[in-house]
Amino acid sequence: MIAFAWTARRGRRRGHQRPGSRRRSTGSVIASGYGRNATNSGRVTRPTRPPTAPLTSGVVRYGGDVVTYDDLTLEDLQVRTLGEPTFDSPLAEYVADRTTNAYYVAEDDRVLVDDTITLLQRRGDITLSEVPSYEPGGPRRKIFFDPATTKAGIVTCGGLCPGLNDVIRALVLELFEHYGVTDVIGFRNGYAGLVPGAAPDPIELTPSFVKTIAERGGTVLGSSRGSQDVGVMVDNLVDKGVDILFVIGGDGSMRGAHAIAEEVTRRGLPIGVVGVPKTIDNDIPLIGTSFGFQTAYAKAAESIKAARVEVEAAINGVGVVKVMGRHAGFVACYSALANHDADFVLIPEVPFTLEGENGLLAQLRKRVRERGSAVIVLAEGAGQDLIPASRRTDASGNQILGDFSGFLRAQIARDFKNRDEPLTLRHFDPGYIIRSVPADPADSVYCTRLAQAAVHAAMAGRTDMVVGRPRHRFAHLPIEEVTKRTQQVNPDGDLWLSVMESTAQPLTMR
Repeated sequence: MIAFAWTARRGRRRGHQRPGSRRRSTGSVIASGYGRNATNSGRVTRPTRPPTAPLTSGVVRYGGDVVTYDDLTLEDLQVRTLGEPTFDSPLAEYVADRTTNAYYVAEDDRVLVDDTITLLQRRGDITLSEVPSYEPGGPRRKIFFDPATTKAGIVTCGGLCPGLNDVIRALVLELFEHYGVTDVIGFRNGYAGLVPGAAPDPIELTPSFVKTIAERGGTVLGSSRGSQDVGVMVDNLVDKGVDILFVIGGDGSMRGAHAIAEEVTRRGLPIGVVGVPKTIDNDIPLIGTSFGFQTAYAKAAESIKAARVEVEAAINGVGVVKVMGRHAGFVACYSALANHDADFVLIPEVPFTLEGENGLLAQLRKRVRERGSAVIVLAEGAGQDLIPASRRTDASGNQILGDFSGFLRAQIARDFKNRDEPLTLRHFDPGYIIRSVPADPADSVYCTRLAQAAVHAAMAGRTDMVVGRPRHRFAHLPIEEVTKRTQQVNPDGDLWLSVMESTAQPLTMR
């Protein structure tokens, strides 16, 4: 049995080994038999703490930035494979001289979902082999595809995002230069490019072609929204001899990738489908942070800074900055924290009212009287319960949001006018700007590493999965799991508390 004892004096964990487990020289404990084919090799026991009542809703709100879930099981997180890998990895030369660190990923290793004792406690007494965990990303000793005969395709779908070209470049370079896959094509204009005649023909992707594409925003392959016939797309993959399809896109695009993988499986075809998820809103769950998000909120922060300059130069200046975030307020939160220029941050996860003593309008008047100006940062999905719901949808089937930003500005103007108080109202909308810029250096690095992890997974025969970085470890996640939910800001967590401390807005405006 593996038990974890905590010492107050040193504040570190002491591992007590079960017979048969191995201890590294660093003192960390590795339980034998931990992973997909594991037996009951160990049991996680409860540390000495007050008992915690189990949750039944599937949602856990603890001190983390995002809402987490207690209904995930190890079975939910198993990644599909195309078959037994039989080819030696061509990366052997990169590890020939490594003597102190294993470069290849151990097939029986896992990345834990839960990162606190409290979360583990809520799962009850379970064995190590039952603890929810992800398959780690990285190169394998054996691969499924023969690089000499493998053909890969890449497609970008949905809205733009910083870093798309970085991912394309890194996929091509990893395939060519490290795995020796020299037949790579790019499908044009999203899933439409997988349907003959619906978009321009695919283009050949080579290291020389992708060398400088990351210097520009957008995607060199183009994109589109909307669904296509899955059967026709799979027929086209077969006709073109594609063995691996890399899909770069949001949650809707990932659902499309899952549908393609399902059709491929139904036909018994050895075609891998691997996703690199992207979202400006950072609302795809389980993957950690989406690529491009850091660049996006940094760009949005520039508009908040501009709003602050404008309103401070005016009489009773009020700036409303609308940023992206249909169902999640991450862009609003991070961009506001980047420069501390926001007085109020409004996000979909935290309801508020306009009227009343503690409503937004009263709090805004108070702030303007105290400081002479105010800046409101508004996620586009905030306040939707305060305006009539829209019945329209876009090409991807998403509900078109109502214009709460316009409604809010009208209410602010009316409120100041009714009190015969002067007002200088400014509106800023950096929406399309923040998604069309090139990735910043940190995001570019992240894009590169995600793409490399995607190639490692695909060449090893993984399919119907995405790569992500939960708990700061690259991992493989089933597409179906990351499209079930929306990642949101935890109203009871650290991130929202930081926003409250930065803006000094009331804890509630209801």
